[in-house]
Amino acid sequence: MDWFADPGAWEGRLVLTRGVALVYVIAFVAALRQGPALLGSAGLTPVPRYLQWASWRKAPSLFHLHWSDRFFAGCCWTGIALSVAALVGLADRLPLAGWMALWLVLWALYLSIVNVGQIWYGFGWESLLLEVGFLVVFLGPAHVAPPTLGMWLVRWLLFRLEFGAGLIKMRGDRCWRDLTCLAYHHETQPMPNPLSWRFHRLSPRLHRVETLANHGTQLVVVFGLLLPQPIAGVAAAVMVVTQGYLLVSGNFAWLNALTLVLGLSLLDGRWLAAVLPDRPAELAAPTWHAVVVVVLAVLVAVLSVAPVRNLLSSSQRMNSSFDPLRLVNSYGAFGSVTKVRRELVVEATDTLGPDAGWREYEFRGKPGDVHRRPPQWAPYHLRLDWLMWFAALSPAYGRSWLVPFLGKLLDADPATLRLLRSAPFGAQRPAAVRVLVYRYRFTTRAERRETGAWWHRTYERELVAPVTADDLAR
Repeated sequence: MDWFADPGAWEGRLVLTRGVALVYVIAFVAALRQGPALLGSAGLTPVPRYLQWASWRKAPSLFHLHWSDRFFAGCCWTGIALSVAALVGLADRLPLAGWMALWLVLWALYLSIVNVGQIWYGFGWESLLLEVGFLVVFLGPAHVAPPTLGMWLVRWLLFRLEFGAGLIKMRGDRCWRDLTCLAYHHETQPMPNPLSWRFHRLSPRLHRVETLANHGTQLVVVFGLLLPQPIAGVAAAVMVVTQGYLLVSGNFAWLNALTLVLGLSLLDGRWLAAVLPDRPAELAAPTWHAVVVVVLAVLVAVLSVAPVRNLLSSSQRMNSSFDPLRLVNSYGAFGSVTKVRRELVVEATDTLGPDAGWREYEFRGKPGDVHRRPPQWAPYHLRLDWLMWFAALSPAYGRSWLVPFLGKLLDADPATLRLLRSAPFGAQRPAAVRVLVYRYRFTTRAERRETGAWWHRTYERELVAPVTADDLAR
């Protein structure tokens, strides 16, 4: 290894670039499938309306230049095509300048979507994908030696990601300090997965072990990333294990998958060489590339000042971007853990009056039918399902979109219905809809054996009284 080129990181870079390409594919597919209903010209929070007051400086995006639903779809398809090319190795056959151009276009396209995505794109994993996606621009294709500083910037990103997540927990909910948070989290997390019920049913002692392992990784082991190999590789391996644990216990979009990829990329290249193709005998190291990477490192150092201050602050902010290009960000999740799970249940009826029969809409991922096992969706992201969880915590989270969503249901809008698993009356318009609040909890082992249900729920209140299309038109 020298200051400018590190052939020993060749295998790690290969893992990173292919992993980021796969996440880009998933992200652009999700935007293509969900964008029309959420952000389209007739969506719940239309981009054209947002662009009327969001400036280029605040939200840089190609869509300031032109917006149409067809253009949005074209951007998504372009992103899918380019990320698939990178995933299958076609990008590695390009010259260095071509590689950089391809990855820069990918980053610019996704930045354009995120910056007009409003509340639907307000998650930390969006900034994470953009930050690591920007770094990949400068790491080079397979025939170029990995830049030493570029791979150290990857270490710096993973360090901030893990350490920020650890600090926000220690500064946040008391249950992280008394080691009881995971007695609740598996049940109350935004979207449990097929194994969450079993994780929730672990003994209190094992929940404490889970929490201690999390603290040890994010607050102690993380400093190993800043040391030479093989120590850095050992620290990264611990993070790979912990992220794998999170991946199988919940649905957090691509947060855990992408963090796991970052960890794998920092393993000692000698370990990865056993399962990856042989590196080329000769690797190019253009001088101009080294200069560009040095400039990048200086830029990241300058932009890191605000995130580092945030890390050191007693009022640390989670998942914040300090520049509109989202080049260097702060991270963290679940500084507080909800102890009770509430769900919004949306119902419709085809008749009005005291004898109206109400039937539920089923969402793709979030809990509804108590007999339905929580599904696995990550690393795909169901944006509406996640926002329904937030709206159950506080109606303020649904202020901009919940009533328009009910209006779309009353119209039986095809794009909106495609976001759902099922509608009680299919493509027919209901007479009225309403929103109820239920308290959910996982069933006990005895209840599970007796009823076959994964959840037990109790009615609490009516959040939105029955409304008709005429009501919303007034």
